[in-house]
Amino acid sequence: MNPDLQRSLERAAAWRASWLQPPHDRAFRLFNGFYEGAPALSIDVYARTAVLHNYARQPAEGAPLVRQAADFIQARLPWVQTILVKVRRGSQEERRGVLIAGPQPDRRIAENGVRYAIDLTLNRDTSFYLDTRSLRRWAKARLGSKTVLNTFAYTGSLGVAAAAGGARRVIHLDRSRTFLNLAKESYTLNGLPIHKRDFIAADFFPVTARLRREKAQFDCVFLDPPFFAVSGRGRVDWENDPLRLINKVRPLVAPNGWLVAINNALFLSGQAYMATLDRICASGRFVLESRLPIDPDFTGPADDRQRPPPVDPAPFNHPTKIAILRRIL
Repeated sequence: MNPDLQRSLERAAAWRASWLQPPHDRAFRLFNGFYEGAPALSIDVYARTAVLHNYARQPAEGAPLVRQAADFIQARLPWVQTILVKVRRGSQEERRGVLIAGPQPDRRIAENGVRYAIDLTLNRDTSFYLDTRSLRRWAKARLGSKTVLNTFAYTGSLGVAAAAGGARRVIHLDRSRTFLNLAKESYTLNGLPIHKRDFIAADFFPVTARLRREKAQFDCVFLDPPFFAVSGRGRVDWENDPLRLINKVRPLVAPNGWLVAINNALFLSGQAYMATLDRICASGRFVLESRLPIDPDFTGPADDRQRPPPVDPAPFNHPTKIAILRRIL
C-alpha cells in the first residue's frame, strides 16, 4: 500500500462527504489526482459505478494506484456496486473500459432535476462531461422559451439541460449518430418530445455554412469542440486557432442571444483565451457576460493543490474555460 495515496484518497472523500450521501444517482469527481497528489489517477462516480482513470505514461506504472483505489472504494464506499478502469494509453478495449468488479455499469444518472442516459464504455470518454455541470445549470435556468444550437453536441447533455428547462427548440449537431442516439435516450428519460429533424448527424462545417446562408439565428449557440480534429470539410484546432472556429458560429447568434464557448485545451492559458475573447468583443457586437467556474468536486480543494496546472488558466479556475458571450447588436 502507498500510504501517501491512502491519505490523499481519505482526504478527498472527506472533502466530498456531501456527494457520498444517498440517493446514489448523481455523477461527480471523487478524486482529481493531478491536483490531489497522484497525477496518474482520477476517480469519477456515476450513480453506483466508479470509473478509475489510469493516466500513467506507462500503464503498468499506474496499475498499483488503480488497485489501491479500487480497494479503497470497496472498503469505504460499499454502495458502489461496479468498478470500471479506463487506461488512457492502453488498447482500444482498455481505453473504453475494463470491468474489474460488479455488474454492468450504470446507464443513467440524475443532475439538477434532469435525468441523463450514459454509456460509460462508449469510447475513451464516459459519454458525460462532469466539468460542464455549471453550464448545464445555467442552460436549464436561462434558456426557457429560447432556441438553441448545440454544436459538437456529443451525447447532448447541454441541449438536454436546455430542453428540460423549457427551451422552445434545441438542435443537436454531431458527426456521430451513435452519440445523438444517447441524447434521444435522455429526452425519453425526461419525457421530452423527440423531433428527428433536430438531431443532425453531420459535419459541423457544411451544416453551419448552410445555416449562415439561410441566415438562421438562435438565442443560444453552444460551441464545445474537441481539442483537435480533422475532417474532409475542415479542421478544428481549439488550442492554436480558436478564433477561426468561433467565427463560424458568430453570425448564427441572434441579437441579445448568447454564444457559449468552452475551451478545454490544457496548454492554452486563460490569458491567451481571454485575448481571443477580447478580439471578438472589440467589434462592439458581443460582450463577455460571464466566466462560469468549474464545480469544486471536479477541481478539488483550491487551497490544498499538490501541483499547479501546466499552464495558468486564470482568470478561469480550471483548464476547462467556459465563456458566455452576449450579442448586443
